[in-house]
Amino acid sequence: MTTPTTTPTTGTRPAARPSDAEARALLREFPVVDGHNDLPWALREQVRYDLAARDIATDQSAHLHTDLPRLREGGVGAQYWSVYVRADLPDPVPATLEQIDCVRQLLARYPEDLAPALTAADMESARREGRIASLMGAEGGHSIGCSLATLRGLYDLGVRYMTLTHNDNIPWADSATDDPGVGGLSAFGHEVVREMNRTGMLVDLSHVAATTMRDALDTSEAPVIFSHSSARAVCDHPRNIPDDVLERLPANGGMAMVTFVPKFVLQAAVDWTAAADDNMRAHGLHPLDGTADGMKVQRAFEAAHPRPVATVATVADHLDHMREVTGIDHLGIGGDYDGTPFLPDGLTDVSGYPHLIAELLDRGWSRPDLAKLTWQNAVRVLGAAEDVARDLRARRGPSNATIETLDAPTA
Repeated sequence: MTTPTTTPTTGTRPAARPSDAEARALLREFPVVDGHNDLPWALREQVRYDLAARDIATDQSAHLHTDLPRLREGGVGAQYWSVYVRADLPDPVPATLEQIDCVRQLLARYPEDLAPALTAADMESARREGRIASLMGAEGGHSIGCSLATLRGLYDLGVRYMTLTHNDNIPWADSATDDPGVGGLSAFGHEVVREMNRTGMLVDLSHVAATTMRDALDTSEAPVIFSHSSARAVCDHPRNIPDDVLERLPANGGMAMVTFVPKFVLQAAVDWTAAADDNMRAHGLHPLDGTADGMKVQRAFEAAHPRPVATVATVADHLDHMREVTGIDHLGIGGDYDGTPFLPDGLTDVSGYPHLIAELLDRGWSRPDLAKLTWQNAVRVLGAAEDVARDLRARRGPSNATIETLDAPTA
């Protein structure tokens, strides 16, 4: 989730090429595991979870990036549904439970298409059945309310990763898009990572500050993930991953799932966004102001300064760089659909993944490498986290530490 969702924009699709058929054939065998999709939040914002009003069994392209026909067309075999809630909600824990309930309602409503998945084995079972394995990820440590018991409760309800922060710092971890707070992870933050390892919940380092990334890698005994982040060396945005962190993934066993958000993948879009934000502030408005006045100012700026457009090739450039730095065994895909109003041409909704695979084929990526990118790496990482958790649970019980004790100021 990057900015408030809006009616999806449309873009151009790449011209047909011979590699398209090969890409679709590969995805039939090794479908995409996508690390991050904000459909539950879009359903909350648009129709307050009235699934009949947004029946994803039918074409929802006027409202959403995601529906079942386009997931099928895109070759998606597993989806981490984000159960994101805003960090500024008075009490984010009940809202997170509502998001989890939304995913459960989707599973109950579309059992022929969506399969509940809690383990790597469940993902493989869903693939054999021709259903889309559905997992959940909580986006932001504010979702646990500084409570390790709540963390365990979310795991028991099916959440299989937690992004340590969203756009703002939390009391125990620093965000990529906020001023430094605790300097990475606090003592309680390190304990959160340890408890996530013990339960089997993946530590997600998208959205966190580079200091937080490094602290988490120092502490985690299980593979970590970046559910939707790209390469900072290719596009200099704090939401992206520095090369020194990518270089540590092989030793950790984790993976980075490239995102499609233009302002994270295209430098011109980063610069344009900074200028647009400055323009909003000059008019006395918050950069994310979605009111009529705010949209009027934004539209006027965009009319005078057309928004730069990312493409499939833009995303492929990140994957080329990330493969060189971290290796093919540590890459995946996390589009951030329904969590951003703008997307690259060719990747404007969940049907677009074959265009990316075709682009990579044209760049010389091998079929075995692409199978790792789309399916195998994500299944391996979840399975490895399960193995670590079994070992840790045999050696230690649940942590009852509190932030008040671990982060208490010293005299």
